[in-house]
Amino acid sequence: MRFKNRLFWIAAFIAFFVDQLTKYWVVQTFSLGETLPLLPGVFHFTYVTNTGAAFSLFSGKVEWLRWLSLGVSLLLIGLALFGPILHRWDQLGYGLILGGAMGNGIDRFALGYVVDFLDFRLINFAVFNMADSFISIGIVCLLIASLQKPPTPNIRSR
Repeated sequence: MRFKNRLFWIAAFIAFFVDQLTKYWVVQTFSLGETLPLLPGVFHFTYVTNTGAAFSLFSGKVEWLRWLSLGVSLLLIGLALFGPILHRWDQLGYGLILGGAMGNGIDRFALGYVVDFLDFRLINFAVFNMADSFISIGIVCLLIASLQKPPTPNIRSR
């Protein structure tokens, strides 16, 4: 049996697995609030929890965010299963978004918060995680896909 949109499923699985593995490592290795400077003043691993969305947006809104994560995940799974065969960049983009949404969604349902640890201090950016990164990369992939599609002719009827 051959999977339709195979790259979608591979990207989703890898993104989900890497996200959950790195979060598990952080929780097992660090105390809450502990930081490890990898490049002092530039990039640290800092274990924090986040009840908001990506990059700490909508902090404290975990209840509706957990359902949003579930809805996005189900929509993307439905697209891959029942929709058309997607182009490569679309498969990669949607797969990465699914993996990230599932990773953060699992955290929200199981823990009530998301584990964050990637801390770019040089630009004073919010602490985030791999799921957030995969969602952002997935959006870039979809932008690339949209730029590669030929424009549809604009036919006006008289």
